[in-house]
Amino acid sequence: METIDNQPQFSIIDKHKADITKLIYAGFGIRFFAYIIDLLIVWSVNSIIIRPLLRLLNIESAKLWIEMLSAENILTSIIFFLYFILMTKYFRATLGKMICGLSVESLNGKPLSNGQIIFREFIGRYISMAVFGLPYLVVAFTKRHQGVHDLFADTSVIKNRFQSLYSALEHQAEANES
Repeated sequence: METIDNQPQFSIIDKHKADITKLIYAGFGIRFFAYIIDLLIVWSVNSIIIRPLLRLLNIESAKLWIEMLSAENILTSIIFFLYFILMTKYFRATLGKMICGLSVESLNGKPLSNGQIIFREFIGRYISMAVFGLPYLVVAFTKRHQGVHDLFADTSVIKNRFQSLYSALEHQAEANES
């Protein structure tokens, strides 16, 4: 085991774990900024592709009983959820997170599973949006800066520049469990 000033490396990590946790996990501010970038991207796709396509097909005012079930609302919602699901599945980050140097990680130390991605990006986001986005504020108050959607999926968002430190902590946690 490596030592620093004649102390085992793991005891130093244990001693400063709270500070290291604050350093590794992405806080509310940077995550909010990444989310705004993502919303701009989704809005752009909807404005450039979906809305003109609906006009071209002359179904922009089509709806099923109520306005909430209009063709535009259904398609823009599909684009919104697909963007978050597919980007997280294939890149572990949306474009907003990539720009901010963030990525989604599973807290169990394994690659993100399809179930985690669906729970995080579809069910968790739907619930968070259904109550006016208030559950997103939970990010500011949890130890690992997890939102409700992260808590559902057992995930968190980390800063990429501290990926190796995150891996070392995960490795230590596994060693402590054995």
